[in-house]
Amino acid sequence: MPKLALPLTDLQVRNAKPKDKAYTLADGGGMYLEVQPSGSKIWRMSYVQPNGKKTRLTFGAYPEVSLLDARRKRLDAKSLKAKGDDPAQAKRNERIKKDVANANTFEVLAREWHANKSESWKENTAKEAINRLQNDAFPTIGSVPISEVDAPLLLDMLRQVEKRGALDMAARLAQLCSQVFRFAIAKGVIKYNPVPDLRGALRPRAKGHHAAIGTDDLPAFLEALHKNEAEMYTTTRILMRLMLLVFVRTSELVETPWREIDIEAETWIIPWQRMKMGKRKINPRKLDHQVNLPRQGWDLLRDLHRLTGGGEYLFPNRNDHHRPISNGAILAALRRMGYAGKMTGHGFRSLAMGVIKARLGYRHEVVNRQLAHGSDDEYGEAYDREQFIEERKTMMQAYADYIEMVERGGNVIAATFRRP
Repeated sequence: MPKLALPLTDLQVRNAKPKDKAYTLADGGGMYLEVQPSGSKIWRMSYVQPNGKKTRLTFGAYPEVSLLDARRKRLDAKSLKAKGDDPAQAKRNERIKKDVANANTFEVLAREWHANKSESWKENTAKEAINRLQNDAFPTIGSVPISEVDAPLLLDMLRQVEKRGALDMAARLAQLCSQVFRFAIAKGVIKYNPVPDLRGALRPRAKGHHAAIGTDDLPAFLEALHKNEAEMYTTTRILMRLMLLVFVRTSELVETPWREIDIEAETWIIPWQRMKMGKRKINPRKLDHQVNLPRQGWDLLRDLHRLTGGGEYLFPNRNDHHRPISNGAILAALRRMGYAGKMTGHGFRSLAMGVIKARLGYRHEVVNRQLAHGSDDEYGEAYDREQFIEERKTMMQAYADYIEMVERGGNVIAATFRRP
C-alpha cells in the first residue's frame, strides 16, 4: 500500500532550500514540489494516462504559482482523468487553441476581410475603410485576439471616437467592426458578433442636417478661429482656412493628392471617382469637378506646398505620410475653438451657401454647381456640365473678399459684393 503523503504547508514550501541534487516534497494525490539545485521550485503531478503509460504534468514555478493554485490545477487534472480524458493532451490542446487565438487578432482578421472585400469595392471606398480601422480601431483592439474582443472593450474603443465629437464616424466604425466579426464567424474563428450588444450604448447621431453656424454667427466664428490659430499646427490652420474659403466636402479636401493641383496654372480638378456622386454604385456621375479658388485660396496652397509639396497628399498623416490625415482633424480644431456640436466640416458648405445667396445675391444653381450638387432639374445635368464656370470664379472671389472684410471688422454692405 503506497505511503500517504502529508499535505505541505506554505511555510514548508517557502523554506525549502536547494541541495546538491534535485529533490521532491510530496503534497499528495500525485502532486509534488521539485526543488532544483539552482533554487527554482517547480510544481509537478505524476499520473497514469488512459493507455497505461506513466507521465507527469507541470503546473508552473513557485511563487508565481502558489500552493493553493497548484492544488486547484491538480483538482482540474483529476476531474479530466475521471472523465477518461488525458490532462496532458488537454493542456496541449489548450496551448494550441491559445496560439490560434493569438494568431487571429482583430487586425489580422480585419485586414483579411478588407482584402477580400476590396475586390468588389471602389478604390476610394476601400481606402476609406482601412484608414478608419487603422486610425481608430487597430491602436486599441488590433493586437487583441478577436475572440476576446467583447462588447465592453469595443464600447471603450468607440467612446474614444465619440469624445472627438465624431458620432457619425463612431457609428460607421461600429458597422465596419460588425462586418469583420461576421467574417470571422464565417471562418469559424469566433461564434458571435458583439456589435449588436452595443445597441443603445452609443450616443445617438443627430438627425437631419449637419451642425452649421448661420451667416449672423460668422463674425464670432472668425474671431474664435483667429484666436486659436496660434496654437494650431500650420497645416491645420491652412486646412481650416481652405474649408472656409473653398467648402468642398471634408473627405474631398483632406484626401486631396498634390497631383490634382497645378499651382502655376492655378487649376484644381477633382476626378469624378473621388466625388460623392461618382462613388455611387448605380449610375455614378462621371463628371470631374473644377474647384474654383479665390486669390486667398491659392496663397494658402502655395504656403502649404512649401510644407508638404514633396509628398503625396496636401495634408499627410503625421504617423504615416503615405496616408492623408483623418476627417477628425477638422472636428478636433472646431472643438478646441468651442464649436463642438455647433459646427462641422460639412457645415462650411451650408455657411457658404447662406452667405453667397443671402448676402452676395448669387443664384441658387450657381452655388449648387460650386458645391458639386446634382441638378434639381430632371433634365438639367447636361446643362450644368458646361455652365457657370466664369460666374463661379467671380462668385468665389467675392465670397473670399466678404470673409476678409468681416474678419477685419469692416462695415460689410451686401451690394458691394453683388455680381454685375
